[in-house]
Amino acid sequence: MRILPPIFLLFTALSSYTSLAAGPANATDFIRTNCQTTLYPQLCYHSLAGYANAVQQDPARLARVAVGISLSRAKSATLYVANLSRQADYAADPRGASALHDCFTVLGDAVDQIRGSVKQMRRLTGAGEELRFQLSNVQTWMSAALTNEDTCVDGFEDVEDGALKSDVCDRTLKVKEVTSNALALVNSFVAKV
Repeated sequence: MRILPPIFLLFTALSSYTSLAAGPANATDFIRTNCQTTLYPQLCYHSLAGYANAVQQDPARLARVAVGISLSRAKSATLYVANLSRQADYAADPRGASALHDCFTVLGDAVDQIRGSVKQMRRLTGAGEELRFQLSNVQTWMSAALTNEDTCVDGFEDVEDGALKSDVCDRTLKVKEVTSNALALVNSFVAKV
């Protein structure tokens, strides 16, 4: 029995919302056009273009895929920070080790919030106000995830510059960019409902 990856499962619901799509002639153009509404359009396009066949020209599917990618990246960053945190030497660099531990905690919270968004996106039902209400949960959780990702980076302000700080902050900022793009695409979908 073949187990499908979580991103693929995002495509199975909401086929009724394909009528909301309009615009570009093909799915790749659709993704490029929608990514222009994000803060990081090139990252948006490059992270989503591989899913063009699944997305087609459906704003609901595009938002779901973007949220799924955000979850995948946040999980990866959290695991990376968890491994670093276990190896941290609290005696040698107490501020760095503490910032690392706090970052792990808030990134874990972000993963939970994005996971909640993925679950909600899979279960969207209805139309109009009912659908907008469900999507408002996604917007709230994705915004909270962005705040937690910011909090991780902010926690390193008092840590001396070095490889650890640079690495963790760079990775977290990349996750934040993907999360920001996902939220923008969710917001765009809400505007079309």
